[in-house]
Amino acid sequence: MKSLLRATVLSLITVSLAHGQCPGDVIPNGVVNGVDLAEILANWGPCSSCTADTNGDGQVNGVDLAGVLGGWGPCRPVITSVSPQQSHVNGGNLITLTGHYLSSTSSVTFGGVPAASFVAVSGNTLRAVTPPGTIGSVAVVVTTAAGAVSPPGQIRYVQVAVPTWASLIEAEPDPAVVSDPALRASITANGYAWRVKDTATDIEMLLIPQGAYQRGCSPGDPNCARWESPVHQVTLTQPFYLGRYEVTQAQWLAVTGFNPSGFQQFSDSPLLPVDRVSHLMIDQSFLAMTGMRLPTDAEWEYACRAGTTTAFFNGSNDMFSVDPIMWNYGNSGGRPRPVGTKAANALGLHDMLGNIWEWCSDIYSAYGPEPLIDPTGPAGPPTANRVLRGGCYGDGVTPIRSSYRGSYPYSQQEGGVGFRVARNP
Repeated sequence: MKSLLRATVLSLITVSLAHGQCPGDVIPNGVVNGVDLAEILANWGPCSSCTADTNGDGQVNGVDLAGVLGGWGPCRPVITSVSPQQSHVNGGNLITLTGHYLSSTSSVTFGGVPAASFVAVSGNTLRAVTPPGTIGSVAVVVTTAAGAVSPPGQIRYVQVAVPTWASLIEAEPDPAVVSDPALRASITANGYAWRVKDTATDIEMLLIPQGAYQRGCSPGDPNCARWESPVHQVTLTQPFYLGRYEVTQAQWLAVTGFNPSGFQQFSDSPLLPVDRVSHLMIDQSFLAMTGMRLPTDAEWEYACRAGTTTAFFNGSNDMFSVDPIMWNYGNSGGRPRPVGTKAANALGLHDMLGNIWEWCSDIYSAYGPEPLIDPTGPAGPPTANRVLRGGCYGDGVTPIRSSYRGSYPYSQQEGGVGFRVARNP
């Protein structure tokens, strides 16, 4: 009789464990104990949609009890992802691990070396700072009261140049973001970190590699205006960093101490791109205070295209293909939207088209046919009209194309006009 009972209990435990990592954690707190047992006993019998029914069969019975008895104690940790999967050899990079039952973490090691620091943000999120290491891949081990576990994959230590004004986020391009192998190779060949954060402002920036492209009207684009021609080759000989997103109201306010935007009344306003900023205001306040700069007209189009030769950076000339990549008159609801909520281009940049117009550093002038190397626009008085790019939330799709450009007076504040920053390595 005892052996039959034992076999039955073991069978029930096996069935219960198949339904989850810690099925006995009826009152989910990362540990299976008397509280969970009491919940099982209190709900014994038919039970529709109650937490004590761990296997979802509509009954609280021996299967659920077996799960509690078999899983008694702390739940074993589970790690489902780790990001980013790189660290500089000097260490100091923030790594986020996600999963379950991480709140009792007692140690995190990288290749056997303890993390510089770690904190369990919640039972599902753990953040650790990498220690120094050597070039190559190492295993991450997280230890909790229930045992040790490693995430899928490893952390790879690399050595890249990080600008003095920045802190490293990700050393090399993430293939999930920069999917083109040739583009990734072009970025890494520079030896600079791909994804960094400006230390003073927390603005995230991505490395844009040097290269050449045809500036102006895209082949097959039926909507080009005369000021988008003649098409001419532009060569950029130096890499540069460009803001992954447009500068937000919160970022502008943190630097300058005031907010000129006309869209401050929404709950998501801090995440909206700042607008009603003139080129003059940007030059004399934000850029002067941060050491950043605006992209040139040539840099902007090159970065927006991200290797494409079509009207839109999604590789299409079709005006009906753009909803996933831009906020415009047809989908914005008449206002800017939080940055980064539309799909990025092939370089990982968001909102290059739509949301708000973006200032460039150049004085506006007509194109010529001759090839150019590192153009910065014509000479002229500081107050001359400056180039605008990208279109905005209130425009139809026609002006929201990679080659389209406009201009405004240097000191003009306008709703729907903002900027993103650039910086040299």
